Amino acid sequence: MCGITGVVGKPNSNVVEKIMAGLEKLEYRGYDSSGIAVVCDGRIERLRAVGKLRNLKAKLEQSSLSGSVGIGHTRWATHGRPTENNAHPILSENVAVVHNGIIENYKELKFDLQKDGFIFETETDTEVIAHFLQQKLSEGFSPRESFEKLLKTVEGSYAVAAIFSFLPDTILAARRKSPLVVGFGENICIGSDLSSVLSCDEVVYLEDGEYAEISENNALFFDREFRPMNPTKQKITENLENIEKGEYEYYMFKEIMEQPSAIRKTILNNKITENIFGGVSRILILACGTSHYAGIVAKYWFEKFLKIPTDVEIASEYRYRSPIIGENVLVIAITQSGETIDTLEATEYVRKCSNSRVIAIANVKNSAVSRIADFVFYTEAGIEIGVASTKAFTAQLTILAELAFHNHDFLTKQFQNLPTLCEEVLDLRAEIKYLAEKISSASSAVYLGRDTLYPIALEGALKLKEISYIHAEGFAAGEMKHGPIALIDDTMPVICLCPRNELFEKTASNIQVALARGKNVIIFTDSEGSRLLPSGTTKIILPKISEEFAPILYAIPLQLLAYYTALLRGEDVDKPRNLAKSVTVE
Repeated sequence: MCGITGVVGKPNSNVVEKIMAGLEKLEYRGYDSSGIAVVCDGRIERLRAVGKLRNLKAKLEQSSLSGSVGIGHTRWATHGRPTENNAHPILSENVAVVHNGIIENYKELKFDLQKDGFIFETETDTEVIAHFLQQKLSEGFSPRESFEKLLKTVEGSYAVAAIFSFLPDTILAARRKSPLVVGFGENICIGSDLSSVLSCDEVVYLEDGEYAEISENNALFFDREFRPMNPTKQKITENLENIEKGEYEYYMFKEIMEQPSAIRKTILNNKITENIFGGVSRILILACGTSHYAGIVAKYWFEKFLKIPTDVEIASEYRYRSPIIGENVLVIAITQSGETIDTLEATEYVRKCSNSRVIAIANVKNSAVSRIADFVFYTEAGIEIGVASTKAFTAQLTILAELAFHNHDFLTKQFQNLPTLCEEVLDLRAEIKYLAEKISSASSAVYLGRDTLYPIALEGALKLKEISYIHAEGFAAGEMKHGPIALIDDTMPVICLCPRNELFEKTASNIQVALARGKNVIIFTDSEGSRLLPSGTTKIILPKISEEFAPILYAIPLQLLAYYTALLRGEDVDKPRNLAKSVTVE
């Protein structure tokens, strides 16, 4: 949630354009408001705007904002409404700060600062950071001393950066449970992720509790005990050019189309060579949102092919309910960003309470989850900008399938055909676009699936909700008669996943029940299933695939259906309201 960027430039240079370029790469992390602050002639100048970044850009075109050091922020609102007054950077006389996360003890700090005469002008928890630093400066402490006192005092999660009116070449930045990197190249920069540290070829990933003081020609690093340290710089290996939209109108469509390539790379770069499952009595999967649905698919696979009992837990709930962990448990933490706070906290909770081993599945190299895991598997999907996950989801499923099938030669050989079959599904997009017209005016929709396609029904419903704002629910098809059937009428789209597999007859029977009560039934099936299903129904015929791989294949047309539906409704599919890409606050 939220994006931070900052640049220290050469004397008399103007870093505003570089900060804006960084914010453009971070807008997927939040777009309720945005802002920039720079140091100019011994004072701090600031510009902010509500809404998407283009609104700030329009203001900048009418502005003479200039400075050789500055910070920027794009916000996903937590404390305080998305207004210009609440937009970051937040000022306090000689200090400007940007902040991601939540300061849990901000009320106590605010009370003490108000007693000292500080006037609060925003609804944000971030304002206590600015006033606290100003208070310490007024007491005679240096910026570094003030910053260290801040880090000793604040509680919660944060990535924070500060500039000072009397320091024309310095940024202080720190992190706790919210990502922050320092980049080295043409300038020294800070950013919430690699995409924002433009023109850099090396980075240092700050760990929890660490902070950095960067200036024109130098960067000093300090550990959680405020002792100087000398971290190793890492080369940036990702091709950041790939995050451009290129010929595509939206990132989401580009990322849907990139799935065959992402799956190929994921298969190629993830080989199961160790006996990861030796001695394991139970598997525990921790994840949120789309990653949680990938975990539910894996539960079916693991219990069928590994014969190991598997539980899938919503990470945001897990550590708050006194769970029984047990012995010889293998934890699988799934998070696209590798920084999802709920998944990290749940995983660390298990670490503290047991001797469990941890597998991390993430899409971002060197992310927090990879640093606490025993085994790491990276989805080779490349940077995913669209807020609604697509290629990262199918790449997660690919790794989970590799884990589940690694001792089954007849299945591992079939992996090679998977990307080609996905390409065939993408060739059906004109049919799916036409199909979207049948549901674009609906207010609600139902998705049905069985076995491993039940969680794909859940994921399909989530995609529709996320970007088109149509209320949608996914159900196990057999559960329809236990309540959801009451929703079905002639206007309600019922989207069914029904390939010709072991449960085909059962699912087909559920479809007949739906057809008896509504006429807007849409079926995704294969050629064999199509011949056996009622004529006159709306069908999309997908390539025939082994039922073990069906979840990966059948996820793709549901992504396209949500995408085209949202377009027909005039929505911005890359930046759905109220959502942000990386959830780093509880």
